[in-house]
Amino acid sequence: MRPTDVQRLTVAEAVDRYAEMVRAKCSTGALAPATAEVYARDVHTFAELAGPDRVLDDLTGEDVDETLLKFARKPDGRRTTDPRTAPRTGAPRPSRSGGAGPSQERRAGGAVQSAASQARFRRSVSALFRHAVVSGWVHLNPMAAATVRPKHRGGLRAERRALTAEQAGGLVGAARGLADSPAPPAAGRSDQRTELRDALIVLLLAAVGPRVSELTRANAEDFFVNAGVRYWRIFGKGGRTRDVPLPRPVADVLDAYLAGGRPLLDRGREPKALLLSWRGNRLARGDVQAVIDRVQARVDPEHRRTVTPHGLRHTTATHLLAAATDMDAVRRVLGHADLSTLGRYRDELPGELEAAMRVHPLLGRVQATDTP
Repeated sequence: MRPTDVQRLTVAEAVDRYAEMVRAKCSTGALAPATAEVYARDVHTFAELAGPDRVLDDLTGEDVDETLLKFARKPDGRRTTDPRTAPRTGAPRPSRSGGAGPSQERRAGGAVQSAASQARFRRSVSALFRHAVVSGWVHLNPMAAATVRPKHRGGLRAERRALTAEQAGGLVGAARGLADSPAPPAAGRSDQRTELRDALIVLLLAAVGPRVSELTRANAEDFFVNAGVRYWRIFGKGGRTRDVPLPRPVADVLDAYLAGGRPLLDRGREPKALLLSWRGNRLARGDVQAVIDRVQARVDPEHRRTVTPHGLRHTTATHLLAAATDMDAVRRVLGHADLSTLGRYRDELPGELEAAMRVHPLLGRVQATDTP
């Protein structure tokens, strides 16, 4: 039972204690490191938005609602818009309410949180208050009186939607070109060359669709050869592992990077890490977006569209499924425990329904005819 006397902790003090508990769970294996990182980051954001000096027990459902709304309007600081890789769009369309729609806010530099991010943040805050009730930091859980909930309107944000075949082909082509024809040595110090690394990052994200955390945690020893095929042993969520075969072009770039690219970046600090910065440190999650943007700058502007690492995961799923790849095989490639989860990673492609009807399994290939 929780104690009758509530500890009058400030929001900042409660969050610090909760984050310490989360890290302890991570060290014992009760929580995955990535999950613990998200929980800790969200509750510290909550403290910042709710007011770190306020007493946690004084917060009401209205206070929580206000904080949730502040988070919903908080700019998405994971990346900034680069005009070289921004999508080519026409005049902005107004929203139904007559004002600027979410896409216009993003183009104006005011990117807001997605419904999925809002839902995750709400879950993190709920977990904090459940722990606070048990620990005697609050009399009542204010989440019971909170009414703000994110609304899923369907679809994904433009910068996270799957690339079309032309856009994905342009990005993959730019990555392969970067690996085949790197800049001349005069472009920089020979021990800071990252062309092969950048090409490998884009090709792995586009061909295999790993989570960005799976990519940055990868070690060189996780790649092995079996029966002449190069595999990547990916350590995913929940302690699950999966062995994914690499397409030959990706395996070739990997071999070139391990043989000639990684040794140039190795400073002896991270002997196992696959991806290294030019200082020799393991590449961080935030660095991956900069790599994608750098490769995107080499794509023909007609086929260039900004995309996040998670957007490339959507691209992998979408095009594998559009090519009639077995759904369970796609599930295993992406590392999902449940087949139904694929629905969230599958986006509609222009013209795919017409293409499916032209090659019908019961009628064979059907010639397209004009509608009278």
